[in-house]
Amino acid sequence: MPISSLLRYWYTYKNINRVRQIVNVFLKHGFGQFIQQVNLTRFIPLRKRLKIFSRWHEYERYTIAERLRMAFSELGPSFIKLAQILSSRPDLITPAYAEEFKKLQDKVPPFPPAQARQIVEAEFNISIEDTFKEFENLPLAAASIAQVHSALLKTGEKVIVKVQRPDIGDIIETDIAILGAISRLMLKYLPESRLFDPEGIVDEFARSVKKELDFIAEAKHAQRFKRNFAGNENICIPDIYSELLSGKVIVMERLEGVRIDDIKGIDALGFDKAQIARTGVDAYFKMIFEDGFFHADPHPGNLFVLSDGRIGLMDFGIVGLLTPDMKESIASAFLAVLHKDFDRLVDQYIELGLVSDGIDLDVFKREFRTDLMYLLEPLYDMTIAELNFPEYLEALTQLVLKHGLKVPSELILMNKTIMILDNIGRQLDPRFNAATAAEPYAADLVKNRYSPQRVLDKARNNVSEISDALLDTPKQMNRLLRKTLRNEVSFRIDPVGMEKLIVDIDRSSNRIAFSLIVASIIVGSSLLIQSDIGGRIFGLPTIGAIGFLVAIVLGIRLLLSILKSGKL
Repeated sequence: MPISSLLRYWYTYKNINRVRQIVNVFLKHGFGQFIQQVNLTRFIPLRKRLKIFSRWHEYERYTIAERLRMAFSELGPSFIKLAQILSSRPDLITPAYAEEFKKLQDKVPPFPPAQARQIVEAEFNISIEDTFKEFENLPLAAASIAQVHSALLKTGEKVIVKVQRPDIGDIIETDIAILGAISRLMLKYLPESRLFDPEGIVDEFARSVKKELDFIAEAKHAQRFKRNFAGNENICIPDIYSELLSGKVIVMERLEGVRIDDIKGIDALGFDKAQIARTGVDAYFKMIFEDGFFHADPHPGNLFVLSDGRIGLMDFGIVGLLTPDMKESIASAFLAVLHKDFDRLVDQYIELGLVSDGIDLDVFKREFRTDLMYLLEPLYDMTIAELNFPEYLEALTQLVLKHGLKVPSELILMNKTIMILDNIGRQLDPRFNAATAAEPYAADLVKNRYSPQRVLDKARNNVSEISDALLDTPKQMNRLLRKTLRNEVSFRIDPVGMEKLIVDIDRSSNRIAFSLIVASIIVGSSLLIQSDIGGRIFGLPTIGAIGFLVAIVLGIRLLLSILKSGKL
């Protein structure tokens, strides 16, 4: 059956209800044609389908992106989180959708404090009263995944207690399974959706949200940041209380200070705002260019200026990881921009793996280099300090979209992080610029790339890989030869668009059959009217009149289906 891949995930009545809820919400916001195209209409009663289709004009005043944002908002935590992740991926969904999804804020009503207390007690098999001297009922913050309560341990330490929402793990697991199944149906029935890589989007969402659900992993992230900044007197990473740590609850040191965007609060503490900006951004560029491990959610609610002038970081659920090669390529690309080395910049885009295998490299290099020159040349009339780094990154994103490049999620996280930092830095100091702060880190990294030890290590790795290839090639050739002799070698041909053609032919044949049935009912009813059998209604024989009425209803249903498809 065409929907068998979807039904594999719907083992329970609860899951089926969730599928119906999702389909109903999409119908409500004008996505009836999409539901029909991916063969999900069986989850909607016929009467409701007709009602929804008759109201299609109500959605004309909203764009598709606006309607999708409203649908995601109504569907709850999983879909809100998905929209937030997609808002940072304009390369996958286009800037129009990314901008619309940015309007979805991860703010939801808190769940009852009694439930938070119950979860904490159940996770650690403790009593709140025996462990905490104080436990604030009013949460400091509430989000779709968890909420945070302020507390005071019996031993006197001020802490925050982060507690996951009840059953949020099961809810998200269910939605991930459904989204994965829908993405496969999209690929089956809408081959053009491959351009948006729906399966890749769901996979990235699943990886990201599962990381946020794992508080033990978040605690490890915090401990790693603490090691990386050991000895740094300007940055404070809170302590984690390992005895009060589980997959659903994390207790950590409470940092007391003012938000980094609280300009009046920083002035009241008497600190130099420009120095605060430099300290914070230096810390992040250390994470990116030196550690290759960075805090990827630096919104002002997670950054605090403490009473002693240090900058405190909170919330370590979202982090970015950069390999040594990726760090070097990013640094080289950054310096190539500053030095007008466009050929080198194109090479770095290729080294970063942004170019698909099917692209003609010669044509790509020529066209991409021309676009880069057109984009970047105006920047060289200004100093580095005058460069608007976020605008530059946004322009590069547009260029990436134009040439169909695929940007790794870690690079998107890094770009998003830098743009947020640049915005915070400019609030603190109008003369601040992220490019100026990044240049020395990038230069040091590129310099280290060509150090004797680094060159020697790379040469050793290359020799090892060549040796392995020489040793494995005869084995691979023998294996291929044996398979060829046993007729086990096969080739797969995947005609582009064939699945959509089959679906269109199937739909057309169904409509033809439906039309023949309607025509047969009309002919039969005409004969019955001529025979003058039975009672009469509206001056016509009853049986014949009923036949005509049925034919009219079925004909209208067929006409609505054709109109809804947009193909007359």
